[in-house]
Amino acid sequence: MPKMKTNSGAKKRFALTGTGKIKRKHAFKSHILTKKTTKQKRNLTHTGLVSKVDTNNVKFLLALK
Repeated sequence: MPKMKTNSGAKKRFALTGTGKIKRKHAFKSHILTKKTTKQKRNLTHTGLVSKVDTNNVKFLLALK
């Protein structure tokens, strides 16, 4: 049976933490930033975690499952 291929779009967007959770970046931080408040832009800078509902789908794309 052939190896599972990692989705190349997913491997650029997600990273695994040491405990096995999946890190992600926030959306809405790339353009049209003039109308967004400084607080909103600052809070979008920090990384988040993928929710439990989506974890299985992302792991499948990363060929971890």
